[in-house]
This record gives sequence, C-alpha cells and structure tokens, in this order.
Amino acid sequence: MMQHIRFRVVGGHSTVEARQSPCREDVRLEAQRRLNAAGFTRYRARALATGADIPETVRHYALQIDFVIKKLTALKPIPQDFQLDIYWPVLEAEH
Repeated sequence: MMQHIRFRVVGGHSTVEARQSPCREDVRLEAQRRLNAAGFTRYRARALATGADIPETVRHYALQIDFVIKKLTALKPIPQDFQLDIYWPVLEAEH
C-alpha cells in the first residue's frame, strides 16, 4: 500500500509567490545569457589562454552589463519584466 506524503513550504512563501518575484540570481543568469550570446565568454577564454585582447566593443558591453546587474538588483522589488531589452545595453558593432 502506498502512502501519500504531504509537503509544506517552509518560510511562508508558496511556490507561486516565490516564482512571481525575480531575485538577484535571475538577473545574474539573464546577464550571463546575454554575455554568452555576445561571445564574451569565448573571447575571455581566448584571452586567458593566448593573451589576445578582448575586442573593445565586447569589453565595453560587458562593463555595461555589469552596471545593469548592479542597478537592477538594487531595486526593491526587481521589475517583473527585467528580461526585456529596454533594461539591457545593445552590442554596438560586429565583433
């Protein structure tokens, strides 16, 4: 005979409530996704391995992303739509 186990959420937040408000980690993951899409991770690995410079446009883009991370995570609460392009910089030129 199978017994049913009941789980209770500890901390006072239901799963639905917890998913509704973005956290710092969500912003960090979105930033990492954008950096990967811009090729920053590849350029950084190449720079560490060979000493080649990261293209100026990509390096500047990474600095802008870092700035956005700091500003978005400082907001209380973090906007629900933080993943929209209006919050994030655009990589200016082809690299």
